[in-house]
Amino acid sequence: MEREKTQSRTREKAAQAVNVYTEVYEKERTYVRGLGSMRYSLAKERQERLEEIQRVFTPALDPEAHSIENWKIIDPGDEVFKTQTMQWHFVTINPNSRNDGHGHQNEALFYVLQGRGYELHDGQRYDWGVGDAVAVHNDCVHWHNNPDDHEQAVCIVVKPKPLSLFMGLTYQGKVGTTPEHEDRWEAPSPWLTARPEGDEEIPKVLKPTDTAWHWTQFGRIRKLSGDGVPLRIKATDAYLHEIPANSRSGKRWQMADEAVYVLEGEGYDLHWDVEADITDQYYARIAKEPTRWDWKKGDVVWVPQNTVVQRFSADGTSRLLGATNRIYQTLGYSRVVYFEDAPEYQG
Repeated sequence: MEREKTQSRTREKAAQAVNVYTEVYEKERTYVRGLGSMRYSLAKERQERLEEIQRVFTPALDPEAHSIENWKIIDPGDEVFKTQTMQWHFVTINPNSRNDGHGHQNEALFYVLQGRGYELHDGQRYDWGVGDAVAVHNDCVHWHNNPDDHEQAVCIVVKPKPLSLFMGLTYQGKVGTTPEHEDRWEAPSPWLTARPEGDEEIPKVLKPTDTAWHWTQFGRIRKLSGDGVPLRIKATDAYLHEIPANSRSGKRWQMADEAVYVLEGEGYDLHWDVEADITDQYYARIAKEPTRWDWKKGDVVWVPQNTVVQRFSADGTSRLLGATNRIYQTLGYSRVVYFEDAPEYQG
């Protein structure tokens, strides 16, 4: 009897939460985009879209908002459309507050910009602070909590959500979500298909000292997720990039599109678009002249798919957060070609 009362209270709270959640979205949300053409080649559509896109933009961050998770940075609903390999947004949690408990099948990578707090993931607590990277694993019921009496917590969240939803991984909802027509279903059992054996032992919080800074061909890098990084993130490769004053990154050609958030400093990107010449095999036609995209602290840079990119810092040191969807490697696009190394790289 007591268990039934508890379940009833949980459902009532969940129904209230769903009502609040619905009110936030006053218009239909675009989860994924369709792609169609009257021709087999998509070159014209791609070129027209790239000509319209502003590759550097400043996302809005409202410090007065409370636990809002849809402060969009980049997602499939963008006008003009950029990408659906990933979704970026801000999360803020006011002092002594938390968001609504919820779950989704896509994982999420948090990078903490300000404040301190903790996660509750499937009943387990994980504390975090400024500079930490935090993993929300697939199919995780979670809350973001800020116990501080005075300071707001602010995080950037990077998700492979659009691609996950496109693949049919659409089981998501607030705490209290249950199937309709309960008599059709067996009693609840563990969600076993989502958890490889031993997966729960992989850390959920990556501290700034958990991975080292290295000089690479692209520049001074510290990995936040990816191969060899002790963080429970499977679908996103993320890194911090530091460029000394009046210096530059390497010049590289990559197939994956990328979003980059400027944490400190100012500078500019050079982008060389690449087209395909399809004759006896695929040949690349790299633009003779690049386009220039100036950026500063708080800006986001989007690098389109199949682009040659090089990054330049102005008078001060620049620090950036970049991320790509790891699906490109799975599909066979794992090679990154360097035309020029960062000047500080010694091989």
